[in-house]
This record gives sequence, structure tokens and C-alpha cells, in this order.
Amino acid sequence: MRKALWIILGVLILDQALKIWVKTSFTLGEDLVITDWFILHFTENPGMAFGVEFGGTWGKLLLSVFRIATVVLIFLWLKKLSKRDIPFGGIVAVALILAGALGNIIDSALYGIIFEASTYDHISQAFPADGGYAPFLFGKVVDMFYFPIFKGYLPEWLGGDYFVFFRPVFNLADAAISTGVGLLILHQKSVFKEEDTSSKEEISPENQNKQP
Repeated sequence: MRKALWIILGVLILDQALKIWVKTSFTLGEDLVITDWFILHFTENPGMAFGVEFGGTWGKLLLSVFRIATVVLIFLWLKKLSKRDIPFGGIVAVALILAGALGNIIDSALYGIIFEASTYDHISQAFPADGGYAPFLFGKVVDMFYFPIFKGYLPEWLGGDYFVFFRPVFNLADAAISTGVGLLILHQKSVFKEEDTSSKEEISPENQNKQP
């Protein structure tokens, strides 16, 4: 369990450090082009991972509550798994999923209180005198990774439209969740295998009296 906690802490520190740097250094929509296919593009996501939104004020509140409940359940699951003899890769998988979920919860829960709103012509400041841009649990998730690996037009038989792969903008927490899910699929047999008690022979009173 200790190694899993170190993984969670490491992902959280990196995720939050990157988000805070982007939030307080970029205007909304600003790009930092590293290569043609690797761009830091500052955007904010009021909904789920990879820019998916979940409708309206009540949808946002339900999503935040659901995230918190999910994190609690995943943490309890991780504690249970750590007591079993499973490959370490399975523990890493669940730890990454938990860390990613926590990273995005921090944004939703606290960023609206800590920061002023980011705009296309203004860089957000922390702890503004007039208060933050949103109440508790209504903050926006900071996204920045954009990988337009392929850009071009589809063949005519596919419609001929302009196409970008990979279009969604995401963050380190999203990447941790996706990596964790991938590892979980690889280790599913060991992680989801229930403890085998069928091989334990029940000893009846008659068997107890038998001498070898």
C-alpha cells in the first residue's frame, strides 16, 4: 500500500504543478507549440475527461459528487487489493486511476475558489481580492495536452472532410486514468479474481478423529 500511495502522491504533485503553471501563465486558448504534433493548448473543461461535458449546473454538481464517491470506493478497493497476492502492475493500475480521479476533483472542488476566471485576453491570478470565479465543486478542470498527430482530409469515400487525430485536449490526470485502465485490462485476471476458497477442505468431526 505504501508504494501505491507514493504513486498517487507523485501523480498528484505533477498534475497540479502543471495545471497551476498553465492556469497562471497562459491566457485561455493560448498555445505553446513544442512540435507540430505536441502542443500545450490551455483550455478548461467544465465536465468529464477529454473535454466531454455533462449538462448544466445540476449535471456539474452530480458529476462532482459522483467523482468523490468513486474515489472513496476506489481507495477502499485499493486497500483490499494491497492485502492480496497480486502482481504489482495491478496495484499500479488502480493507483493511477485513483490519482487521476483525485487530480480532477481538486480542480472541480477548489480552482473556482482559488483562481479568478481565465479569459482570452487575461491571465488568471490566484487568490484575487474579489474572490474566485466559482463556488466549491463548481470549478473547471484545466486541460493542456494536444496531440494533432495527423491532420488532413479524409478520402472522398469517407466524406472528404478535414480530420485531426488526436483532437481531444486532456491533462496528466486524464492520462493517468487512461494508463491505469490499460494496465487494469492487462492484469484483469489477477485483480478481479476472487479469493479461491474451494480448494480448502472442510474437516468434519469424523475426519478430525482419523489418524494418519
